Amino acid sequence: MNTAAPSAHAGLFNPSDPAFIANPYPIYQLLRDNAPVFRTPVGFWFLTRHEDVNALVKDRRLGKGFAERMTRQYGADHLQEPAIRSLGLTMLVQDPPVHSRLRGLVTKAFTTKAIESLRQRIEALANDLIDAVIDAGEMDIIRDFAHKLPVHVICDMLGIPEDHRGRFMQSSQVAGRLIDPAPLTPQELVIANERTQLSETYFNSLFEHRRTDPGDDLTSHLVQAEEAGDNLSDEELTANILLLFSAGHETTANLIGNGLLALHRHPDQLALMKSGQLNWGDAIEELLRFDSSVQLTSRTSFEPIEFSGVTIAAGEQIVGSLGAANRDPAVYADPHRLDLTRSGIRALSFGGGIHICLGARLARLEGEIAFKTLMKRLPGLQLTDIDQVQWRQTFTLRGLTELHATW
Repeated sequence: MNTAAPSAHAGLFNPSDPAFIANPYPIYQLLRDNAPVFRTPVGFWFLTRHEDVNALVKDRRLGKGFAERMTRQYGADHLQEPAIRSLGLTMLVQDPPVHSRLRGLVTKAFTTKAIESLRQRIEALANDLIDAVIDAGEMDIIRDFAHKLPVHVICDMLGIPEDHRGRFMQSSQVAGRLIDPAPLTPQELVIANERTQLSETYFNSLFEHRRTDPGDDLTSHLVQAEEAGDNLSDEELTANILLLFSAGHETTANLIGNGLLALHRHPDQLALMKSGQLNWGDAIEELLRFDSSVQLTSRTSFEPIEFSGVTIAAGEQIVGSLGAANRDPAVYADPHRLDLTRSGIRALSFGGGIHICLGARLARLEGEIAFKTLMKRLPGLQLTDIDQVQWRQTFTLRGLTELHATW
């Protein structure tokens, strides 16, 4: 059959509502129970069951369809806007064979061995950040730790000199709104274009530096990259470095902030983590499951396709809710409870299929080191107001604007 979800639920689904952004999970549950394949008021389809979202990210009858989606959202005359054009050249929104070519050029930097080799450096960075604030007895977790740690790590990987990093240390640098299924406002698009152009200017100068003075870093590798005789174009190089920089810190910063808030809202689990008597791999997966840094993934149907008895026509935009899938009671017992001892987790926080997050291993390692360091160095850390936190006003990337703590 081909039906839209009951119209009674349309008014409840408002991803720009601050109350929804603060806690989308009750609405996800309502939709999962009553309209798991839901046509939203703005026209895209929204999936909330784990089975459907898992199928969405792996089915080759679906693709990114980026140009078509941007045309629907902004009009064809906006496809050359700097921010939209840059995003369109990245592996994030490309389908094979272009996606395969772009991803193949960077995948070696994200192997298990390559990521594990970063452990000591990440530990040193985490301790340095604590050293910088410990005497003050307070900090904004997001500004002073959760954001800076992964930014330093991705700057290391990209070969960005230490004295160039100040411009990247403000967490407001990346808004994340461009990948939301709802379009940016004209003002937001202007800001996104300005930020894109400023970043392009910086990275183009870095590329020139690395062409004449290459180092053992990802930027030098990409500048010289050749896989089966296929180099990156200058525009592709710039766009994908910008993607790696943004994706390389956004998910980890949100994992640390969201996870620390969840732990303080579940004191028994915070005590368990402080004790260190837990499987760290399972604990990080549970934090990722419980409040996923990335909430959505989007595809376009290349042909008619069915989810939970609803047939969706070709050419439609379909958004899978990773956050809803991660709390599906069909997969997880008592899914709204944080349980660091939970095992066998199949969280979809990093997506799946050919577009599974390239930096998933790095984010997990950074998260593990971040929480271990915080628990060891600041055992008396307390969040100042866990009921009045401010969330960034984005639908796809879930994270806090600030998170104040004392010890």
